[in-house]
Amino acid sequence: MTLKTTARLALVLVLSATVIAACGRKGDLDPPGAAPASKASAGKDTKKQVVEDKPFILDALL
Repeated sequence: MTLKTTARLALVLVLSATVIAACGRKGDLDPPGAAPASKASAGKDTKKQVVEDKPFILDALL
């Protein structure tokens, strides 16, 4: 392999790893309810907004 071929292969591998690592859902890393309730928010209304879970085409793979 020449240097040009090796560099091209390395670039493709780095870009592929970046694309694969960027897949996923945005959100907290901790499971819901893991954080203790703070005393400041105890007096406020504790209703939380429910977010609808929209299915994604790759969810079956996860």
